[in-house]
Amino acid sequence: MKNHSLDSILGIICSVFDAYSAVLFLKSSGSRYAVASYFSLGDNISLHTRIKPGTGLVGWIIRNNKPLLINKFDRNAGCLGYYDTKGESKIKAFMGCPLSRGLGALCLDSKKTYSFSEKDQKILHQFAKLIESIIVDFSRLDLNVRKQNYYHFLSVVYELREKYPRWRCFLEKLLNVLSEASGFEYAFLVVRDELGKGFFLEGWNKKIGDLSPERKFSIDTGLLGWVFKNGSAIFSGEQTAPKGLSLLGKDLNTSQFKSIICLPLIVHKKTRGVLVLADLHLIAISEELKIFVQMVAEYLALFLENLYLKNRLRQMG
Repeated sequence: MKNHSLDSILGIICSVFDAYSAVLFLKSSGSRYAVASYFSLGDNISLHTRIKPGTGLVGWIIRNNKPLLINKFDRNAGCLGYYDTKGESKIKAFMGCPLSRGLGALCLDSKKTYSFSEKDQKILHQFAKLIESIIVDFSRLDLNVRKQNYYHFLSVVYELREKYPRWRCFLEKLLNVLSEASGFEYAFLVVRDELGKGFFLEGWNKKIGDLSPERKFSIDTGLLGWVFKNGSAIFSGEQTAPKGLSLLGKDLNTSQFKSIICLPLIVHKKTRGVLVLADLHLIAISEELKIFVQMVAEYLALFLENLYLKNRLRQMG
């Protein structure tokens, strides 16, 4: 998503240097860098550009962490990579500098040869420092907003027990809140049977295909079976569980889920349930989100622990 404040700064940079385009690259997914913001006098910027360190002039700046100044651009010796073919053919000069800590690169170009000087490059470096500070401020602001948001939802979760003392109603409301707060489309709870040989769906915010609550799964099935046996959480993208396992086993097609969180619920020293979040799209799992869902899981485990103790007391009575 383009940031309009950064767009305005890049517009000022273009004006100061009488440039044709100013483009800011920031680290995206994996090791690639994407166009985060730009200002151009034309409309040939390729917004879906993804550049690897070492690829083209921008990639050279990022990999070597050094500025670059080319006043007579030879397309046979290198490429910019952020224009379509028609746009790049008109560029005659290029200047760029890296941002600190591998954050990205700030690039300028011109349709005129010998447009930039070493003095210009020093000034561009100062603009890069300004952009870095703005990005840091934006990140801090975003982090504070997310923390406040999770705190709000956690308060809602803690209030559910008094508002909805009945287990089924409480669970339904909790899973809906969890889905809304996390951004995951699916939130559901699976619980172990009494013999510990299988598990089944206890509740969900949204049905998964034609899966019914009557269906029982073997404890040796899929990622959820692994969580039951190991008592360890799974956050997609982390190497904590065997690869290649479907969420609910090979007999049910849940391999389309690209983002998964599985949290074991320890009740009376055993994994009695697993709280699951799943989505068909890739969702970034921040440390704040991890803390939030783990606190919800602990709260839910406490609820189940109390139910377990009440049932034991009834049996003893």
